Amino acid sequence: MEPEPSSKSVHIVGRYALYDAIAAGGMATVHYGRLLGPVGFSRTVAIKRLHAQFARDPEFVSMFLDEARLAARIRHPNVVPTLDVVATDGELFLVMEYVPGESFARLVRTAAGMGTVVPPRIVIAIMCGVLRGLHAAHEATNERGEPLGIVHRDVSPQNVLVGIDGQARVLDFGVAKAAGRLQTTRDGKLKGKLAYMSPEQLRGKAVDRRTDIFAAATCLWEGLTGRRLFRGDNEGAIITKILDGDVEAPSKAIPPGEVDDATLLTIQAVDAIVLKGLVTSLDERWETARAMAAALEKAVPPAGVSEVSDWVEHFAKDVLVSRAQQVADIESNSSVGPISLRAIQEEAASTESNIPPPRDSRARLHSSSDETRQAPPDLSTISVASQAQIPSSIGNARRRKTMWAVVGGVGVLGAAAVFVGLRALPGPAGPAPAASSAPTSSAPSAAPPPAPSASVAVPPPPEPIAPTPSAIPPVLPPPRPAISRPPVPHPVPTQNAAPPPAPAPPSGQHAPNCAPPYTYDAQGLKHFKPECL
Repeated sequence: MEPEPSSKSVHIVGRYALYDAIAAGGMATVHYGRLLGPVGFSRTVAIKRLHAQFARDPEFVSMFLDEARLAARIRHPNVVPTLDVVATDGELFLVMEYVPGESFARLVRTAAGMGTVVPPRIVIAIMCGVLRGLHAAHEATNERGEPLGIVHRDVSPQNVLVGIDGQARVLDFGVAKAAGRLQTTRDGKLKGKLAYMSPEQLRGKAVDRRTDIFAAATCLWEGLTGRRLFRGDNEGAIITKILDGDVEAPSKAIPPGEVDDATLLTIQAVDAIVLKGLVTSLDERWETARAMAAALEKAVPPAGVSEVSDWVEHFAKDVLVSRAQQVADIESNSSVGPISLRAIQEEAASTESNIPPPRDSRARLHSSSDETRQAPPDLSTISVASQAQIPSSIGNARRRKTMWAVVGGVGVLGAAAVFVGLRALPGPAGPAPAASSAPTSSAPSAAPPPAPSASVAVPPPPEPIAPTPSAIPPVLPPPRPAISRPPVPHPVPTQNAAPPPAPAPPSGQHAPNCAPPYTYDAQGLKHFKPECL
């Protein structure tokens, strides 16, 4: 059953908008879908929705998830790619690429309803694409390079999509069997469509890639003749015909006069290839799907993609036009309508908590309490719009940090300059040096300034020059190792400088030796003589 879209209902599934149905099967319904991104990005997709009665069955849920897992490992132009899986509100959705086209089953029925058959070269082109897509599935491996052993087990014209680009694609790996799959088929339980099952599948025996070759050969036989291969009044009659293996060649199944001689000759050229794919014995069947496709291409040159595209558009014109119009309506409405705005708002709200906090909350983040500590945000979970705000905030924080560093440096330099200036100011007035012709003054000398601390890296200002007699040699202080800069040497006094005036000794005492009135210790520091003060 393949219904046409009729309703206008819209259902939001995560970041997807679910629209009308494209086709329905026994397990799921395929809908139009639209990916609504937070920054205006959008894309039309096909969403497969598992029926509600199956969504509550763990076996069917596992089977549905297997389809996504296995299909994601198959990368080939002749396989419909799986894009995403959504599980929400007790439902499962499989997001696939939307391919404008029609199923091979409907194309064959349409041609038969118009009293004609599909051109053999077009049938061969379609089935060669199917066989190569199946071969890619059969050769698929897991992440470690180990073969998955995928067998589709449900190859049928309904699961072959012929696009308007002229390419045939295999879809629906929902009942596929592979090594390590989540859901294991019960022994003796049939999966797939009965009329396309192989004899070993009906007998409940082990299946491999040759089972899919049998089903593909059945599709090829029906495409060439325009009629069903295994048909009967009931399931028992169909099973009997498959197990008997009495299959007539495609060219002999066409009544005389139904096709022209050229078409009949083309079909006769591939009779043996089709029959080899339909033999009951596995050992006599084609080993690989690619080998069968190569044999078909060698026997009859297949039609080109442009020829297949024109034929699809001719026989499915009304359906394709209707679907294209509906897709255009969906794209125009979702791009500016309330659905996209609501989706964007929900996306922004869901990621708002992941945006990094402002810089003024650093004290709370570094608190010793575990309740106030926050982990760094995971950028992989932030939307594109949120991530666009992060670099600017980081840049602002860096600029603020640089500005405060500059201000701090200027402050330190200013403090150092003030300190040096204060040290350079003159202390209490000391004795003024007298000229050589002036009499010696008896005024006592002033107290010396305090010695600078050895831990200060800034060099001390020069001491006042104390003139000494010419007979006394100049005394230079030794270098100061504790100071980071080289010490400033004491200036050499002039030879003509007069000695400082000596204070008058108290009565009854001898005059102290105050020339000079100071001494130097082992560290080069100056000490004034107490008796000279």
